[in-house]
Amino acid sequence: MNSTRHWLDVPIAQNPAPPLPSTLPGEDRTLGSGLFVDLVPSSCWFVDARSCLSDRDGQRVRVMVLDRAAHRCEVCGAPRDERVRRRLEVHERWTFDDAARVQALRRLICLCSDCHAATHFGLAGVRGLAPAARAHLVAVTGMTEDQAARHVAEAYATWHERSASTWTLDLSLLTGVGVAVPPQDGAARVAAAAAGHAGDRLGTPRSAKSRAAVAACLRAHRIDAPPQPSPS
Repeated sequence: MNSTRHWLDVPIAQNPAPPLPSTLPGEDRTLGSGLFVDLVPSSCWFVDARSCLSDRDGQRVRVMVLDRAAHRCEVCGAPRDERVRRRLEVHERWTFDDAARVQALRRLICLCSDCHAATHFGLAGVRGLAPAARAHLVAVTGMTEDQAARHVAEAYATWHERSASTWTLDLSLLTGVGVAVPPQDGAARVAAAAAGHAGDRLGTPRSAKSRAAVAACLRAHRIDAPPQPSPS
């Protein structure tokens, strides 16, 4: 009997995926330096290194990004600290081809959860964390309150303009190194957000309160939400 064990036959714990290179081919590690509000178009919501990758590939990406950042936030320099519930997370930096409507992943960056909340200011608002996110933005950047308010308003204006179109995602930065990414459906992601089915990815429960908060955020940003399903 042939005792050779094939790669796919070995349990995950015994079958670690090969590590990713410390800089991905085509990655621009100077793109998007510093802290700023970075709102992606609604057709590309919930595309991140956690939600659209397998557990194995998500872990490969996380290990590479945190290791090369020496396990510190690449914006404010803070380390992970569970005493204050500060985590280190992977954030995606994108470029936008307005003519072709292509949103391309060009950098992965390690952010602490405080900087990540300020970056995803809209999501922070859904979670009731906008005041803390704004305060962190001010503290890290040195903006005045008025400057921060203008910055947030400008970010939302850009978001409104881009969300009027459906964008095609270019994730070749990941697929080029063997990370499997499933097909992305922008309309389905917006519908999932409105229906509250993205609760696990948002880090909030799939409760009526959570669904109402997400739906309110969509209404505030002038996105038409599909009808809510009746409770079963």
